[in-house]
This record gives sequence, structure tokens and C-alpha cells, in this order.
Amino acid sequence: MPAALRRGPPTHSARSTTTASLASTNARQQQQAGLAKRLLFPNTPPGSDLPPLFLSPTCPPELHAEVYDFIALSLRAYVNTWWTKITRYDKEFLPQLTNVLVHVIRVLEQRILSADLSTLVFCDVPALVTEHFIDYRHAASKVSTSYATGGAHTVPQLFHLFQPHLAVSPEGNIDEEYFRHALDLVLKICLPPEDYAPDAERYIIREVLLKLIVRDIIPRVTQPWFIQQTVLDLLGPPPEKDVPSQPPHASSSSSHGHFSQLSNLIVLLLSTIQSLSGACLALIHVYKQAISTIKLVNESTATKHPRAANATSNASRPEVPPSKRQNCTIPMSRTSSSSSVPSTNTPERLPEATAVEAPHDFIRGLLVMFCEIFRMHWRFSSAVAFNFLFMLCTCFRTFINSFLSYMLYSQVLSFSSMLSLVRLSKRTLFPNGYPGPPPVDPTPEEQAMIRRLLIRRVSEMLPVPVSTILLGSSPVASLEAVIDPLSDNTCNIHLVVFLFDAVLLTVFPELGMQGSSSKMETVSPGVLSESLEGGEGDVESIAEDMPTPSSLVDKY
Repeated sequence: MPAALRRGPPTHSARSTTTASLASTNARQQQQAGLAKRLLFPNTPPGSDLPPLFLSPTCPPELHAEVYDFIALSLRAYVNTWWTKITRYDKEFLPQLTNVLVHVIRVLEQRILSADLSTLVFCDVPALVTEHFIDYRHAASKVSTSYATGGAHTVPQLFHLFQPHLAVSPEGNIDEEYFRHALDLVLKICLPPEDYAPDAERYIIREVLLKLIVRDIIPRVTQPWFIQQTVLDLLGPPPEKDVPSQPPHASSSSSHGHFSQLSNLIVLLLSTIQSLSGACLALIHVYKQAISTIKLVNESTATKHPRAANATSNASRPEVPPSKRQNCTIPMSRTSSSSSVPSTNTPERLPEATAVEAPHDFIRGLLVMFCEIFRMHWRFSSAVAFNFLFMLCTCFRTFINSFLSYMLYSQVLSFSSMLSLVRLSKRTLFPNGYPGPPPVDPTPEEQAMIRRLLIRRVSEMLPVPVSTILLGSSPVASLEAVIDPLSDNTCNIHLVVFLFDAVLLTVFPELGMQGSSSKMETVSPGVLSESLEGGEGDVESIAEDMPTPSSLVDKY
């Protein structure tokens, strides 16, 4: 009886602990749902679910709840803190902002689903990165020459001459008016006229997005140490080195020695059989996985996924002459933004008779970027290896294009990836439900240590034959040359701004059309060029001088 009495309390304590943990988890989930319902939808009846945020029927309910929770935390932290100081009785302002955000998110969802993201990821982005490395190395080679007026100009100033942009000054300062104008155009396209007309709500959403992009994201992601630390995190921790085992002590007995040798032979034989069986099972698994992936890629190509249809069907379109290509800069009109873009929610594309493109080769842009980053064309062995790999990929170009597009939409842009990204952003920005303290930048000594760790980590993970072909006889010097083009904050700002333009023009292609009035947008480029022929500043001469991101790859 005493033993039973002693065993009773621990069981009751364990059950109470489990019940308490489940209750705390349910309370935390109810608190998150209650926060979004209390702030964003105060008029919703108790016990009812929140309205769906995304229009896609395959979107999981967890993504709706996480995004609603993220919006509620953001509005509570950045809007409700000062709005309650103005008035404590107005409870309709945050729900109205939520309605505007929901409408914008749904329009963005439809546009992203209909956009050609494969061309953006595999053609435009590699072309911009390649041009960044080329221009930085050209600028660095001209620092001590007469092009830099005897050393008076620095590398960022020379780089700005190679890649000028309206939104970036030669000193690397960002023009907030450019982003403010771009975001205002995006809101005008996404919102209906009755929601776009009130200035207060639109200005609040625009300024919140402006602060998030210009003052929080761009200054952080353009820091060289941030890029190097991100690459280190993606590479993962270094593998643990195997400690050599101590040899067994010699035995004085001869019979024990014979038994030890026999046992060692048996262990060696069994370990060899186990290794062979493991290798065979791995090969069988790889073969089955390859066959399954090839079937899925072929099925996705046959069904023509709506998001990748533009990327896989460009081969049937003829090429646009360089003089007919549109300007890829967001128009900055001197008049009010109300006349810049027509208030419609559907993208206005060029007619099929003039909107013609060359067939895209996704792997070519990636290979050219890889070749320029590691300067493979500077060494004979790496140049031969690159040409062989390029010819091999050309033979399987059709399958590689379908495979890259399939992996992009099934792995990178899947709902599970978006859910993980939203949860990570929520934990990072709001660790305790409120904005956490700003992260402390590392000291110059710590930044130099991060750079050395990255170089050592990459040099250790590459096998010796691959390192010899890829990096040459001096791997450390080659890796230093790889990191240098991303080691200047001012030059990195140019790259991020161009990437911002590329993403914006992919989702909103009408922002890249020439002219600011609706009358000019309805006229074909050929009519405009014929009406302006004969002058030095005509449309054709301007369009020829302005390269597009996809045309940069053609140089190789």
C-alpha cells in the first residue's frame, strides 16, 4: 500500500503536465486567431472562421491563418500604436485597412499566378547578376587610370557610370520618391477606384511599404557581411572530422591473436557486404526518384501549367527587334500619378502581332552567370569544362527547361514554402508578438572573420579535382575575386534596385510601357516610331541604346 501511494502522485503529475502543455498550445492558437479576429474583423460573430484570404482553392487553411496573424501583428505594431493616440473610440480604421490589404493581396496573387516567373528567375535575374560582376570588375580595373581622373573617382562612382539609375545617386543614396511613385502606381492598379480615391488609407499603406522596403530591407540585404553570412547559413555547418580509432593492444596469447584476426576478417567482410548493399539501395532509390521526376516533368509539360505556360511556349513566338522593345524603367511622369496608369486590374500586354519573343534557354543564363562569377573564361581548363558542360546542356535543353520550371513551381514557390517563409518572418520580426530589438551589426573584425570563414568553408567543401578546374592553382585568391564584386554596399544597392524593377515589371508589365497617358498606350510601338522618325531622340534610337535584362545573356 505505501508503494502504491508513492507511485500514484507521479502519474497524476505527468497527466497534469501533458494536459497543461496541450491547454497552453490551444490557448496560444486561440490567442493568435483571437488577435486577428479582434483587430481585423471585430464584427465577425463569435465562433465563426475568418474569411479566406487567397482565392486559390488549393491554398491550405494554415496559410490563411498565418498571413492574417502576420497582418494583425504588423498593424498592431506600426499603425495602432499611434492611431490610439489620436482617437481611442474609432474601431473601424484597422478593418478598413485590412480590406484594402486583402484586395491588394488577392490581385497580387492572380498576377503572380499568371506571370512568367520562370523567365524572371532563370533569365532576367542571372543576366542582372552577370552584368553586375562584369561592370564591377571593369570599374575596379579603371580606378588608377585616366578614366578615373587620376584616382579621383572611387569604384562606386565608376560603377554608377556603368549602371546609372534614377533611384540611386553616385554616392549610393536611395531616392525614396522613385519607390513612392512605383508603389502608388501598384496600388492604383490593384485597387478599385472607390478604394484608391481616399488618400489617407492609401498613403498609410504606401508609407508602411516604403519604410519596409527602402529603410529596412534594402540597407540590410546590401551589406556585404549579410550576403556572406547568408551564404554560410545556406552551406550549413562544416562536417565533423572523423577521429582515428586507436589500434587494439597486442595480446600475449597466440590463440587469442588468431581469434582476433578471424573476427576482424569477419567484421571486414560483413561491413563490405553492408556497404555494397547500401550503395545498391541508394542507386535503386536514385533511379526510382529520377524516373518519377521525369514523369512528373513530362506530365507538367503536357498539361501546360498556367503559371509556366508562357515560359514553355515562347518557342512559337518570333523575336522582337531591338528597336521595338519597351523601356524597362518605371515611368516617372511630371504630372499627377492619376494619369500614369489606367485603373484596371488586368495587365495590358502588347498585341500578339507585335509582342513576339525569342525562345528562352533557362540553363544558358545560369551557366553564363556561373562562368562570370568564377571567371572560368580566364583559365584554359575551366573554359574547356564550361564549354563541354554548355554543349551537354544544349543537347537536353528542352527537358532542362521543363525540369527547372517544374522545380521552381513545385518546390520553391509551393504553398508549403510560402507557409514556412511566413512563419519564419513572423518569428523574426515579432518574436514575442511585438517588434524585437534591432539586430546589432557585426564589428569590422567580425565582418572580416565572416569573410575568412566563407572562403575557408567553400575551399574545404570542394574536392581537389573540382577546385583545381574551377578555382585554378590558387583557390583562396580566386574566391577573393568571387567575393569582391559583392563587397561594396553602394554597388549592391544598384543590383537590388534593378532586381526590384525586374520583379515589378514581371508582375505589372504595363508599368514598362512608354508614355504616361492612356492614349499613347493604346498605340502600337511601330506607329509611334514612324511618327517620330527623323530626330536624334526618337523612339527607335532610345530603345536601341537601352538593353533589356534578357538581352544581356545574348552577349555570350
